[in-house]
Amino acid sequence: MIRNPVDIASRVSPNLSALIDRQINDPDVEQPVTLAMVRNFITGLLPVSLSETERLHHVDLDVSLLDELDELIEEFGEAALAIDFAQNMATEPLSRVIEAVVNDENRENPPTLETVKDAITSGLAARLVGDGVLEEDEDDALLAEIEALIRRYGTDALAEDFLRYE
Repeated sequence: MIRNPVDIASRVSPNLSALIDRQINDPDVEQPVTLAMVRNFITGLLPVSLSETERLHHVDLDVSLLDELDELIEEFGEAALAIDFAQNMATEPLSRVIEAVVNDENRENPPTLETVKDAITSGLAARLVGDGVLEEDEDDALLAEIEALIRRYGTDALAEDFLRYE
């Protein structure tokens, strides 16, 4: 299989990336996992009681993930390796938040993902917007993104490991 050379994972939502990651790391799933296999997994999450038409129009997180995945399949093909689409880095705005926590002179230990989440909920993102480090609209998704990383990697994962340098 051919690996995709561009950073396509940066175009994938954290929720879809988490589902892809779940499939990639599932010991019962045959490797290598493709986008088609992830699509079948997501389709299996939708309520069986819905007809195909209802499934397509059912407003649900799984359906929006399915739409996102279908766009990726259309562009990259069903046989594209799913691992290429799994994010393992923070977005640029979250990277700026992580850097602010890492560079905190009062910190004794390297910050974890939980430390960064605590800083966000304690107002760090708002302060960074005020300081011009973040744009006003960039702080909206930070909490959801850090929570998705925590679900995938745990609260004690070192935050620095997720920094994106662009």
